[in-house]
Parts: sequence; C-alpha cells; structure tokens
Amino acid sequence: MLFVLWLNGQQTAYVDFKTADVAVSIAPDSSFVSGSVAYTYDVLKPIDSIFIDAKAMVIDMVLLNNEAVDFTYKNDKIVVSKPFVKALNQTLLVKYNTKPKKALYFLKQNDYWNIWTQGQGKYTSNWLPSFDDVNEKLIFNLAIEAPKNYTILANGVSESIEATDKGKRVRFKMKHPMSSYLVALVIGNYDKKTATSNSGIPLEYYYYPEDSLKVEPTYRYSKQMFDFLEDEIGVNYPWQNYKQVPVHDFLYAGMENTSLTIFSDALVVDAIGFNDKNYVNVNAHELAHQWFGNLVTAKSGEHHWLQEGFATYYALLAERDIFGEDYFYFKLLESVIELSRQELSGQGTSLLDPKSSSLTFYKRGAFVLHVLKTAVGDVVFNKAVKNYLEKCQYGNVETSDFIKEVQRLHGKPLSQFENYWIKNKAFPYDDAYELLKQQSTFINEYAMVDCETKSSKCAEYLKYYVSDEAKAKVISQMPELITADVFKNGLKVRQAIAEHMTKIPEHLKLEYETLLDDKSYKTIESALYNLWVNFPLERSKYLAKTRRLEGFSDKSLRMLWIVLNLNTPYYEADNNYALLDELLGYTKEKYNVDVRINAFNYLNLIQSCNDACQANLELAKSHHNWRLVKFAKEFSNKIEEKKN
Repeated sequence: MLFVLWLNGQQTAYVDFKTADVAVSIAPDSSFVSGSVAYTYDVLKPIDSIFIDAKAMVIDMVLLNNEAVDFTYKNDKIVVSKPFVKALNQTLLVKYNTKPKKALYFLKQNDYWNIWTQGQGKYTSNWLPSFDDVNEKLIFNLAIEAPKNYTILANGVSESIEATDKGKRVRFKMKHPMSSYLVALVIGNYDKKTATSNSGIPLEYYYYPEDSLKVEPTYRYSKQMFDFLEDEIGVNYPWQNYKQVPVHDFLYAGMENTSLTIFSDALVVDAIGFNDKNYVNVNAHELAHQWFGNLVTAKSGEHHWLQEGFATYYALLAERDIFGEDYFYFKLLESVIELSRQELSGQGTSLLDPKSSSLTFYKRGAFVLHVLKTAVGDVVFNKAVKNYLEKCQYGNVETSDFIKEVQRLHGKPLSQFENYWIKNKAFPYDDAYELLKQQSTFINEYAMVDCETKSSKCAEYLKYYVSDEAKAKVISQMPELITADVFKNGLKVRQAIAEHMTKIPEHLKLEYETLLDDKSYKTIESALYNLWVNFPLERSKYLAKTRRLEGFSDKSLRMLWIVLNLNTPYYEADNNYALLDELLGYTKEKYNVDVRINAFNYLNLIQSCNDACQANLELAKSHHNWRLVKFAKEFSNKIEEKKN
C-alpha cells in the first residue's frame, strides 16, 4: 500500500524534503553532466521507502545520513527501501552522472555554447535527481562548474566564484522553497546591465555582447513593470533578485524559473523591431509568475489556470500602466474573439479541465479574473489577492483557496459566478463582449465598424476621427476605400494599408512608396512585396532602397529581398550565387527555428532546396523543438512526393 502511495506522487504526506544542495559539473563538448545533490528532510509519518525522480541516469552512490545504503533504480526513480520512522533533519546524498535527452539543452550560439534548462513540461529530473511532483517544495542551492570564459546563471544570489581544474564554479543561494520544475541554469556568452527596483530588488538584464544596441528596446519598461506589479499585487517580490536572459532556440516565448526568467532570443529587438513584435508582454507575464506560480503553485493540472490566468491578467494590467486603457480593453476584446472562435469550433472546455488548451488557461483565465474584479469591485478583489498570496505563500493551492478568500471579503456567495465562468464548459462570449462594451467607449467604437453590413459609413470612418484600430478594421474589410489622406495616419493604420492593399492604384503609388520609410519591418516587408508585384518596371528602385535592411530577428525581410532580387532580371547589384548561398546558410543549425523555417520555405518557393538544404533538413528532424521537427518531416515528404 505504501508503495502505491509514493508511486502516485503522494510521498509529501509522509516525507517533507526541505533543502537541496546541488553541485553539478557541465561538460559542453560532451553534453555530459556529473554531480551530486544532498537533501535534508523530515519523516512526518512512518513509511517503508522514500524516492527521488531521476530519468536515465547512472547512479554512482546513495548515502543515508552519511552512510552508504542499498537502493533500487527503476521506473525512473531512486528508491531507498527501509523502515523510516518519524524523525527530523535527515540527510540523503545522491551522486550521479547523465547525458540528458531533454530539460537541459546544449546548443551553439555563434562560436559559443549556449546551455539552458526547461523544467516545466520536461521535468528537471532529466538532469538533476529531484521531484516531478509540484507539491514537493524545497530550498535549492546550486553550485555549477563550467568553462571559465562563460557566464553562469542559476536561481538565487551568486555567493561565490572559485577557480577549478575544469574552469570555475559559481555558487548560488536561495532563501525560500520552490517546486523542482522551477530550478534553472544558463551558461553562455553574456554581458549584463543592472537596475534596482523601488523596493531595492536587484534587476539584472543579460544580453549577447553583439546585441548591446538592442538592450534598451528589448528590456524597455522592465523596471516600470516590476515596480507596478509589486504595488498592484500588494505583496513584496518574494525572491532575492530578478534576472532575465535570452537563450538560443528556446522552446517557448519565455519561462518563469524562480528569480531567473529565460526567454527566446527571437524576442531580442532593435528600436524598429520593437514596433512590430517585442518582449514587453512576455516580460510582464513571466514576472507576474514569480507570484502566481512560483510563490503559490497549483496543486494539479485542474488548477493550472491559477498560474497562467493570473500571469496573463496581471501582465495586461502592467501593459495598461504603460500603453493605456484602450490598449488594455482591445487586448481583452482580442481574447474574447479568440475564445468565441474556439467555442464555435467545439473546442471549448472548463477552466478546471486539466486537458484544456493554452487559450483557455491563459486568456479565459485572465478574462474570468477581469469579470470577477468587475463583480466584486477593485478593493475586495485586490485585498483578496493579497490575502490569498500571503496565506498560501511558498505552498500549493486550489481554485477554492482563492474563491473562498474573495467570497469572504465580498460577503456574498460566489457559487453562481464560479459555475458560470469557471466550471462551465462553454465560455459565455456574448456576455463577455457586452461587458467590454459597457466598460469602454473605445470598444463600442470598434464594434460600430462593420463594413459588411454598414459599408456606406466606412468611408466616413476613414475620414473622421475613430481609433487607429477601427480604421485598420475598415481597411482589412474594404481596402478599396483607401485614399491619399488615409496614409497620413499612424503606424497601425499604415501597417494595415501595407498588409491589405495588395493591388495598388496608380494614383496612390507615391503615397504607397512612403511605406518603405516606416519604422516598421512588418510594413516595409509587405510594401516591398506589393510594390515589386504591382510595378515591374521599378523593381530595381525598390530593391535598391531596401538593400541594407535585415529586418526582424526571423530575417523574413532579408530573405524576401533575396528572393525578389533573384527573380528580378537585369538587377545585378549583388551576386546571385552569393545570395543563394546566404539563403541556404539560414537553414543551418546556428540559426533560430523561425529563421530556418523561413529559409526552407523560400527555398521551396524558388525550387532551390539542393543537397546542402536537404542535409540541413535531415538535421532539423532531430531538433529539440517540435515545431521545427514537424515542419522538417512534412517538408521532406513534399520533396519525396515531387521526386516520385
């Protein structure tokens, strides 16, 4: 019976692991990890065995209270079987080595190794004997050894750096417990800039040395959002410091490891790229997780929305502080539209369904919080959030922990709200839409624009004052209404013109050409292609004007330029063979997933995926990112079909 209990992850009822002193040595060239972890724990109730999760490892030794002990290693668990009686301050040491297949990734970024972890969904137990059960929380202190010319980062405060035979060892210290999936390390070639929050928390912003000019636009508003969230949440930031670091080919946009957010270097942007796609929302989301997910952690997948819904909502609140009320309500409207489409497709689920989509956990969860805050009022909602975090800090929570606190302060039952908005499988998108219209004149104005049923008024909307978002909506529905005066609007409207006016009238040619001067790679890319198609005799002019532009981090603008160049007769500004080699080069492993996918697609378009391209395609099939793997397999199948 006891064996069944721990196998199903219920060990926490019998054993409380308190601290973990980790020492690991990282060998980049071999992707090899060797190390030890010393646990302290209390036995709460008698039990006949204890276990630690460990995937595909060689376990060299296990010491129990400093003495060697027999153990078994099966089902990816280290099991020590003996009668454990109630006792305090026990120790368990594991020495091991491994070559992890996931959760710790060894990549190259230019000429340097870029090594990073991803515990959530992948399990830290792939590189460190630890606990897959999120309800087991303990204090992790990490000592990491790596080559001396690298920056080493991990959770907590760096206490010391010492030289070793293999390079250097950096020791990190934590003060408070966390779940194992939040343990993280990064090793790479980085510089950093620092700031300090209003409350005195050290803020560290890491970047590749070659990206020094991108630091400000990438990390823009970071300190403002940190200070805002501390004030808005009403609970002090719960960790000693806060570090952020971009990594090569990350699996997601970002990950909220305790005190160490890792994010995709695809979000590292220059000042122009910031206007198209930036790190602000991801930045705010992962920061909000330091409270919602890290300080309090959902007990199970059934309550996952308590992490993602809260982080999404508080990120929006932080963005409202920066970009204003209209931005805030428009983002909520976008969520309602996405959720309504999911609902109409039959894919809607309850917020408490552990198999729900990310859209449900993130955006439905955030909207439910917005509805709840509206229903009970700001004062009650904010006080309930503060109490909930303080009462449950460093622990694990269920939906009822939060709802009961709101209900207690509200003084009225919330069962009807809970059933309708949280437990209900169907998302009430009509009610959600009506709520936004009640709250925002901006949303009412946007809703008013409907060129499919009120087309006679749409020309007036473009002439007179309505929001840029409303004008962009008109343009998307009726681009034929665009006049020269419409080009005098701001960035969002001009982006919409570039995207939707694909057939350019001769009388608007001069105005359309000005789009190539915009501070938006998105606008320039669409405008370049449309001008190239519409005015064949002036292709050389457009290519010459945009020749030096690299564009966003996915290099889509540069690749479009190459392909257009290769397909423009008599334009010989560049050597075509060199351009084709450049395009082929973007399929190599050193580039991010988005860059490689773009390059493969363009090579397929111009039927130039040669042997080198196909060799890189084969390598892509074994990549750690599922999107690239799926793409590579499907692309290979298309190539084979053409051969047959």
